[in-house]
Amino acid sequence: MAAAGATAFSCSFASPRRAPRHRRRPTTPRASGAAVEIRVCTNRTCARQGGREVLAALEGLAPPRVDVASCGCLGRCGAGPNIGASVSGGGAAVFGHVGTAARAAQLLEHVLGASGFDAAAGLAALAAREKAEAALEKGDAAEAEALLTEAIEMDSCGGLHLVYRSRSRARLSMGNITGALADAEEAAKIAPKFPQAHLSRGDALFAMEEYRAAEDAYVDALHLDPSIRRTKSFRARIQKLREKVANADVSSSS
Repeated sequence: MAAAGATAFSCSFASPRRAPRHRRRPTTPRASGAAVEIRVCTNRTCARQGGREVLAALEGLAPPRVDVASCGCLGRCGAGPNIGASVSGGGAAVFGHVGTAARAAQLLEHVLGASGFDAAAGLAALAAREKAEAALEKGDAAEAEALLTEAIEMDSCGGLHLVYRSRSRARLSMGNITGALADAEEAAKIAPKFPQAHLSRGDALFAMEEYRAAEDAYVDALHLDPSIRRTKSFRARIQKLREKVANADVSSSS
């Protein structure tokens, strides 16, 4: 049975562009604690139909045990955006017409089960986080913190690591360094492989003048995602850290 608004029509992430004439009925994946892979086609046709927006929504909705990433063509071009779902040790299927955040949430609930993901709560938490991040960009950290606290209290099964990471940023902007560190650590606890949580942990430790610990946190983030080395924000962090460490070394030797 397919998720509401979606059509299951295949059993493989590597679906050929030309479907075979005779298809076996797809095995709809079901996850009960197993690792799950979600792949969103972002090729030209699916991208025009909203594939990249659905990818962003799934990244914000999915629990940490769900690996969400983009992929190439899954077949059935024109019936997208197409999404492949695979459960470790279980079935796999490709779903079509998953063109909105609401349908993406319904798909997660379908694959993970109602006990593993609540679509309504997930969408509400996602909306609160997006509103909070917009407030944070405008410099209203207090409004952002309130919205993010509200999102946490919704007890959504997915995206909590993103919410805690965003609240860590808001609290750091407000000068609540202890709260910022606690939120960054909670984000890292929920999703240990989420590099942004370790960056936020490093930022909080830097603000506490715990420079060696901040360096360790930044290294942890770099190990998880070596590509961040090339970003301006990471280079700026490292430059500030080096300056602080150098000044601390001079002071201690005086």
